[in-house]
Amino acid sequence: MTTAMATAPAPATNERRARLGSFIGTTIEWYDFYLYGTAAALVFPKLFFPSYSPLTGTLLALLTYSAGFIARPLGGIVMGHFGDRIGRKAMLVTSLMVMGVATTLIGVLPTFESIGVWAPILLLAMRIVQGFGVGGEWGGAVLVAVEHAPPTRRGLAGAWPQAGVPAGLLLANGVFMTLTMTLSDAAFMAWGWRVGFLGSAALIAVGLVIRLKMEETPDFRKAKEDGQIAKYPILEVFRTQWRQVLLAIGIKMSQNAIFYVITVFALTYITTVLHLPRSTALIGVLVASAVSLFTLLFAGHLSDLYGRRRVYLIGAVLSGAFAFPFFLLMDTKSSLLIWGSIVISLIFHDLMYGPQAAFMSELFEPELRYTGASVGYQTASLLAGGLSPVLAVLLLGLADNRPWPIALYMVGLSLITVLATVFSPETHRGNRCEGALGSADLHEENPATQTNAKATTSAVA
Repeated sequence: MTTAMATAPAPATNERRARLGSFIGTTIEWYDFYLYGTAAALVFPKLFFPSYSPLTGTLLALLTYSAGFIARPLGGIVMGHFGDRIGRKAMLVTSLMVMGVATTLIGVLPTFESIGVWAPILLLAMRIVQGFGVGGEWGGAVLVAVEHAPPTRRGLAGAWPQAGVPAGLLLANGVFMTLTMTLSDAAFMAWGWRVGFLGSAALIAVGLVIRLKMEETPDFRKAKEDGQIAKYPILEVFRTQWRQVLLAIGIKMSQNAIFYVITVFALTYITTVLHLPRSTALIGVLVASAVSLFTLLFAGHLSDLYGRRRVYLIGAVLSGAFAFPFFLLMDTKSSLLIWGSIVISLIFHDLMYGPQAAFMSELFEPELRYTGASVGYQTASLLAGGLSPVLAVLLLGLADNRPWPIALYMVGLSLITVLATVFSPETHRGNRCEGALGSADLHEENPATQTNAKATTSAVA
């Protein structure tokens, strides 16, 4: 009786509320995170590292940007631990608060001119706090959406919090674009850049109201009722599901690195190498982000119809194949071609990122899912996303401002993701079609399959 009730789909209202809450909250969190990335490319080199050459100042600013990624695995471990111990909802509220406070404080930081070396040190500290907050955000947001949905809709449900990423990027770049177009350069550099960071406080208040009304997920409640809560989730993950962690890292690598090359490094490349206006770069990212809101959801839906692996593989192959054309179109200095290259790259990226939430979540058992998925996701974010803008700047300098080594880097990571995807099992709709490792190498059955089998047994009994 208890099993049958636990396996019933969540009410439609809870499912909709979970999608909306995860989408809006994730939008706010990633607005905070990407606001820093935009400022690191366009503002921080001059205000916090003014005594260096433009390229060196940009590199140092991007290193503080990368520091946020160093803290992300720690945030994933800590919040994953409590998310698997006390619930998904509490960690979503906590991550939103941590992120919001750090972002607001960046808006009041004094610059190098005022306090010298303490300015970049404080900036670095706030970025690390940001990284810790966002490290715990993703796992909670996607699990709330995925675990409230039935197996036949988990790809689309998981794509909703993923769509919060381009929404946050759209909002962050939109704020910078508006300020750039309405203020003089002097006013923008003096105080205008702070507006977006200070505005985070109001957005956080809205997000908290929405998240406090959300319900705990059925999968977590079921694990708690059955006494399956692990005392030390991180130890259990590495003891019993380390293969899934490695696969999650692999399938994340290309998607994450390519995304930050497109949305962060491209801003630097367009303004400092091609010597085009900031608005050219920002418009391209804005248009691509708006398109991505829809292509992410569509890709998630496709993974429900045709499988996670198939859609993901197509995205990884196309992303790698487009790496060289991406820079060739950039180098034309045509605004339309630059915008087109950014849009096309992000569409190919979305074929991976749309199904990713459901794909990675379904690799892990429910009682270890928050920790396992977060560790895999955030470790790859550190290795690929956090380092990619910095590596891109270094490679650009070594190649005398020629981008071909960066394109080669993107191709190499795409190959890693292709291999990891091939070795992963198919998970959609509770299906466990074997990957190159075979499904038995992971765990015996998908949670959805186990659940359906138990429900069938109960019905027969």
